[in-house]
Amino acid sequence: MNAMSDPFSALPPGTPAPDFNLSLLGGGEFRLSQALTSGPVVLAFFKISCPVCQYSFPFFDRLARLLKPRGVAVIGISQDDEQNTALFRRTLALSLPLALDAKGYAVSRAYRLTNVPTVIAIAPEGRIVTSIVSWSKAELEALYLRYAEVAGKPEPLFQPGEQVAEFRPG
Repeated sequence: MNAMSDPFSALPPGTPAPDFNLSLLGGGEFRLSQALTSGPVVLAFFKISCPVCQYSFPFFDRLARLLKPRGVAVIGISQDDEQNTALFRRTLALSLPLALDAKGYAVSRAYRLTNVPTVIAIAPEGRIVTSIVSWSKAELEALYLRYAEVAGKPEPLFQPGEQVAEFRPG
């Protein structure tokens, strides 16, 4: 389901993205406004106990790897503590940066999340371009192609023969 069809799921496209600053797993901080000075940012919110998050995060990690050379930052935002988020990273062999929103879910609340995973793409000028609630193969692929095709023929996000669910509710 896309936030365009359900305005209560997450902030809809066209909305100014609330700025925030979160600690990164492994040290350092992530500030949205600073990251946007380098290009678009894609936020992928998750909770480690969520089966759809466990399913989708290897694909979000691939998305991060493929878009990084194109100037797009993909950041996972965990609703769990540092220890459990680190275990999630190791278990799924994730390499994308993970930020921690565990204490009170301030950022998740600012973006009006009701479900995870939720993916929010933000243009460099600070407006939300896309909100994807739960897992949607088609919407994720469209998001990828939005940024990947700018630099020529992109590597496919989903590999030939790979079994990928079309939709999974969060």
